[in-house]
Amino acid sequence: MVAIPRLVLAAPASGSGKTTVACGLMAAFRARGLAVSGHKVGPDYIDPSYHALATGRPPRNLDPVLCGEELIAPLFLHGAAGAQVAVVEGVMGLFDGIYERTVVRRSCDDFGSTAHVARLLNAPVVLVIDSSKAGRSVAALVAGFAGFDPRTRVAGVILNRVGSDRHEQLLRDALSPSGIPVFGAIRRTGAIETPSRHLGLIPAAERHAQAIAAISHMSALIQDSCDLAALLSLARHSPPLPAPPWTPTLTPTHPSIPPTPTPSAPVPLPPAPPGPPPPAPASTAPGPPPPAPASVPDISPVGRDVGYFGRVSAVDSGFAVTFVHDSPPNQPQGPKSPRESRGLVAVAGGAAFTFGYTEQVELLEAAGLEVARFDPLRDEDLPEGTAGLIIGGGFPEVHAAELSANERLRSRVAALAASGVPVLAECAGLLYLARTLDGQPMCGVLDVDAAMSPKLTLGYRLARAMTDSPIAGKGDQIRGHEFHRTEVPSGLQPAWLLEPGGPEGHVKGSVVASYLHTHWAGHPTAAARFAAACAS
Repeated sequence: MVAIPRLVLAAPASGSGKTTVACGLMAAFRARGLAVSGHKVGPDYIDPSYHALATGRPPRNLDPVLCGEELIAPLFLHGAAGAQVAVVEGVMGLFDGIYERTVVRRSCDDFGSTAHVARLLNAPVVLVIDSSKAGRSVAALVAGFAGFDPRTRVAGVILNRVGSDRHEQLLRDALSPSGIPVFGAIRRTGAIETPSRHLGLIPAAERHAQAIAAISHMSALIQDSCDLAALLSLARHSPPLPAPPWTPTLTPTHPSIPPTPTPSAPVPLPPAPPGPPPPAPASTAPGPPPPAPASVPDISPVGRDVGYFGRVSAVDSGFAVTFVHDSPPNQPQGPKSPRESRGLVAVAGGAAFTFGYTEQVELLEAAGLEVARFDPLRDEDLPEGTAGLIIGGGFPEVHAAELSANERLRSRVAALAASGVPVLAECAGLLYLARTLDGQPMCGVLDVDAAMSPKLTLGYRLARAMTDSPIAGKGDQIRGHEFHRTEVPSGLQPAWLLEPGGPEGHVKGSVVASYLHTHWAGHPTAAARFAAACAS
């Protein structure tokens, strides 16, 4: 069993400030000399891009719907390997999970929620409360969340957007009888607001200088407002997890770990390890800094890939990260597989294509492939020797004019697709392969036109492959997620039959393009098929 100190940051609802607090806490722990691992509940790509800046480590998602609940603890242990503390940022409200029963067989009513993941990790939950428009009622809110589900341990709160010293004291006095610790009180500030647009926060790679400055401000805010020693003590009382770490393999694995308890059979948390329980902070003054570890393992992230936008170039309190578009063109990123290479896979990155799960690259490398990043906004050619192409999600609609202006690369992509090299395009990649995007010429691999739409398409999907493709055989089932405000008609040969939904996507020769985002840790055979297609 593996013991990694951990805690989960949740909230009663979206918009409470989870991302600010989570990134600030990650960066604050790192500033105190700790190796920190950041994780995000659910399919979201954008929040993890800020986690990577705060921690200097690859971002990680924990999604029971996309990967299966049996893989959550193993994926966490894999992603947090070498870390001295892990911070998990929740999604939406604490108990908000998937409602559609057709997509996944639910073992609990809140399947896929932050609470579900916290139980799978046996981790304490700290609630981030938006206190801007509340007084004593905060106590009733916290009491309701703490008592709603006895399987989910709400271990304390952080009061966010507090107006004044008097306001803070009122909130603390109201919460005092409950015995629920207050780990911090954060004043209202507009200095670190992260701008948003049609699909949420703007990814870090599109505003990297400002994002790095924002992370620094978040760190200072948390250090000034929260009791880091008490939060670290809480995290260190998390018990070992009875699961093996996930490893990139090309066949499905089903670790032998306890199943999720059903609502009718509450299971108490195991006792904390020997030692005093975490102290309850008594004031807003931050406690003493966490003690420095006696010895720090060699977990330097220098040179490591931190997602689809860059890699760490230095490790210090300045959160230095080299972004794809700041690096020499067409340079392989991430560790090379020790095996003999079966070919090179070019993966789109840069400001227009920031979405992708870290485990996808790890699985490609486990298949013996070398991975090289390229930036369609800047690079005029694909990496030399490209035997496979992956264009993931992002915001090409925001950069349509610049992408269109790179005519040389567009022609190279079209020629590669026509040559029979396997190509996978997800969401943004689908738009880039279209004939046009909002009237701007794109690669023209697919005979369709893409355009922005006022309609938001959002949700998990159960997909069945309608034909063979580089990532699935006809009839194979896979779970994915859609999140877009654009429209592209389906092709003559759709890639998937979606439930809920209908035919979607395109398969054209060796090209598969779709709105569906997939997490290959839940479907590692996709990596095996793609690697085989590259080799052939």
